[in-house]
Amino acid sequence: IRKELPLLLVLTAIAGYQLIDGKLTRLDGWVLLGVFAAVMGWSIYQGIQGKGDSLIGETDSELVAHPMPLKIAVMWLVVGLVLLLVSSRMLVWGAVFIAQGLGVSDLIIGLTIVAIGTSLPELASALAAVKKNEHDLILGNIVGSGIFNTLAVVGLAATIEPLTVDMEVLYRDWTLMTALTVGLLLMSFGLTGKSRTIGRPDGLLLLIVYVCYTSYLVSTVIR
Repeated sequence: IRKELPLLLVLTAIAGYQLIDGKLTRLDGWVLLGVFAAVMGWSIYQGIQGKGDSLIGETDSELVAHPMPLKIAVMWLVVGLVLLLVSSRMLVWGAVFIAQGLGVSDLIIGLTIVAIGTSLPELASALAAVKKNEHDLILGNIVGSGIFNTLAVVGLAATIEPLTVDMEVLYRDWTLMTALTVGLLLMSFGLTGKSRTIGRPDGLLLLIVYVCYTSYLVSTVIR
């Protein structure tokens, strides 16, 4: 909450600045990749020094309480990653094919179908974490995905091929994403309710915002 979420806000601001001219050049992509390398290097250094994670003791106790041989853990990790890749690709490819057949724009497809399809694994892992009372894993997963997508995914795509960006992405989508990130930060600090608790009212508010946003996108297609 003190480090990664504010960092995500800073990275979001950098991405927004790059969108002002309506394009992402190869230089923009290299800048994002450079920042990504710096962030990862800093995180690894903090971890090596034992300063990057205040929950190390909790993790150690979990490993003692639920032991698993290393070979088994690696096997399940590889199997999960393979199934994750295959299932998400099948879902996204099928959905995109249907949407294109209906004449939906690539931007709307990316903001809705592809975004949902690629985020379903995160939703599944979040629900599994809720059942195991691993709340930190959920927030870490979401923030980490935001950092990776903003820097590595966009940066790599721009370095391969410069991107032309519709200004709606900046004025509509980037603005909403920034507002929601700020809202999540406030919720995490307990400024919207119970101290340091993202409660059901907060969750309901986030869901309502998402439904309204998606409904608006769909309405623009129908028009």
